[in-house]
Amino acid sequence: MMNKFFIILVSLIFSMSTNAQELKHFTLEDLNFGGMNYHKMTVRNRWLTWWGDELVRLDIDKCSIVDKATGKEKVLFTLKDINNWMDSHGSTAVRTLYHARFPYADKPLVMVEAGAMRTLVDFKTHKIVFNQSTADENKADWNATSRYAAYTEPGGYNLFIRTPKESEGQNDIQVSCDASRNILYGTSVHRDEFGYHKGTFWSPDGMKLAFTRMDQSMVNDYPLVDFPENDWTPAPKESRSAKAAPEKYPMVGETSHQVTIGVYDIKTGKTVYLKAGDPTDRYFTNPAWSPDSKTVYLFELNRDQNDCRLVSYNAENGEKQAELYHETDAKYVEPQHPIVFLPWNRNEFIMQSQKDGYNHFYLMNTQGKLIKQITSGPWVVMDLFGFDTKKHAIIYASNECGPIQKNTWMVNVDNGKRQLLDNGKGWHNALLSASGSFLVDNYSEPTVPRRIEIINVNKKQRTKYFTAPNPWKDYQVPEYSCGTIKAADGTTDLYYRMVKPINFDPNKKYPTIIYVYGGPHAHNVDARWHYGSRGWETYMAQKGYLLFILDNRGSENRGKAFEQVTFRQLGQEEMKDQMKGVDFLKSLPYVDRNRMGIHGWSFGGFMTTSLMTNYPDVFKVGVAGGPVIDWKWYEAMYGERYMDTPQANPEGYAKTSLIKRAKNLKGKLQIIIGENDPVVLPQHAKSFIHQCILEGTQPDFFMYPGEPHNMRGHQSTHLHERITQYFEDYLK
Repeated sequence: MMNKFFIILVSLIFSMSTNAQELKHFTLEDLNFGGMNYHKMTVRNRWLTWWGDELVRLDIDKCSIVDKATGKEKVLFTLKDINNWMDSHGSTAVRTLYHARFPYADKPLVMVEAGAMRTLVDFKTHKIVFNQSTADENKADWNATSRYAAYTEPGGYNLFIRTPKESEGQNDIQVSCDASRNILYGTSVHRDEFGYHKGTFWSPDGMKLAFTRMDQSMVNDYPLVDFPENDWTPAPKESRSAKAAPEKYPMVGETSHQVTIGVYDIKTGKTVYLKAGDPTDRYFTNPAWSPDSKTVYLFELNRDQNDCRLVSYNAENGEKQAELYHETDAKYVEPQHPIVFLPWNRNEFIMQSQKDGYNHFYLMNTQGKLIKQITSGPWVVMDLFGFDTKKHAIIYASNECGPIQKNTWMVNVDNGKRQLLDNGKGWHNALLSASGSFLVDNYSEPTVPRRIEIINVNKKQRTKYFTAPNPWKDYQVPEYSCGTIKAADGTTDLYYRMVKPINFDPNKKYPTIIYVYGGPHAHNVDARWHYGSRGWETYMAQKGYLLFILDNRGSENRGKAFEQVTFRQLGQEEMKDQMKGVDFLKSLPYVDRNRMGIHGWSFGGFMTTSLMTNYPDVFKVGVAGGPVIDWKWYEAMYGERYMDTPQANPEGYAKTSLIKRAKNLKGKLQIIIGENDPVVLPQHAKSFIHQCILEGTQPDFFMYPGEPHNMRGHQSTHLHERITQYFEDYLK
């Protein structure tokens, strides 16, 4: 009997050992977004959209209606159907239905694009009801109500409007004529700050177009360079020389561009500009329309970004109508969201502000009266998804359930009552139906790769629709954990993520890498799968490193005081918090305090270089990507918000500059940049290296030719292999 038990035990141990040995190891081709196998290793998703209150699954070869009560699918039409109905073939054929749109809640029309044409197809009658060319369109903005499309010319800068039906006598409307690289129309302005991501804004009736005009003729050119690819063969008369590719870059404290907002009226064929006064040293942000298409609303900021006003303008003549709201702050005000009108009341709108310390909803009317604050508490409203019109409710996201969570809530505008709509855990993204009665809840949790559920808001019913399989189930995976430590102020909780080495042994000591970002409008640790861990962390844990990631004060989603503590001294309080993380790591018996490294990109590159040179005896190895070295070389909108100007804050700029820290470098530091980085200019890294030469310190330097701020495509895999190898060479 004993022998039989022994044989079974040995067999079990052997089986477990064999299974462990059979688990695969990751490569960067698996884990990096530029990797050849990355698409097979990501968590599976289902692409969904709403046709009114009907839920539609989009797939490469078909669109299907999803039963909201059961999750079952029924094919609506196939890719073959669409191409047959359109009589498409060859280069004009639709290739995929992933990008199909259903712009009308009450009509069986689907929009597809192929062969330089946007087409509306009636999938009930199987007929084309609308065709419009997309040829030569750049930054196209199509309006479903009027079916006009705004666009800028490729390679040019002028703004055009494409008419709904192209026929003889109905040519495109040219809105601007004087555009150049100095004067841009219909594009995102203020270097994509203040919530900007485009520059055209259709009125609700689709007959007026608000647009940006940015005059940057007075802004200095920064000399970037383009050069031919290695396999490029020039035409006989073309030069093989590199070409100048200057970037208009308004540095802090220097002359900035001037933005004005125009309105083109299709009925009159005329453009008026909002009479907002001199645009010099001012920011006009978050344009919004009134429901009747007669009024445009703007948030207007002074250059110091501490005085913000919500102003309304007559869209027909550009005259200023009223100043509806005024907010000031001793440090800065950040308008990130346009106002949104209530669907059931055309005279009242929702405004977002963090004036009480946290971003919340406020109800105002068109006369400028603040009716009430709708949400409040020590948590942040993160997104507004839409409205449930019948219930007079806003559907939104917040972190009320926990500082590292994102959950979907509903608040009644009339009485302020809130209701949690999801499970109260994890990180959720909602897709709301037209009426607001249904939503798709797409979420993950630290141990859940992805789940999708359909929620009936009115009946409070949840339907399980999709559970993604674990794409890493056959691989050897490290342990991911999350916890908190106290910030340098002794009271504030900071969240961290730890990734332990594969086959972790608490009796060993491991080389440790801190991955850092630390800057505004970003975070690293949240309640998603593996606590939001990046693939490279898993790759390094596989190689025997312990990874530690801490969100210091100054990062997002924790309220105004948490964010503004860094004002006028970027990097200082952040470093103090990161060093509290170092103290915590040193308290762990399995962390080798003599083998500590650090890595980050952009603001994280700034933090990496800061920590390597301010605490040279702590960090043995660092890799700084695209690092800011001195904030006086950064752009005005972001830089002046957090640092003021060099003229107003010389002490802050001197304290945060890393040029004078170059002499402190002791460990191995590799700096990596893209040659044509238009965000953190190459001047930063080159100036630091020059100072290191003068001081006799020895950083390493690598540059990706022709690349911008972040490496594109497979070059990203090359980048992360280079980062990995640097730690392998000098930290292990």
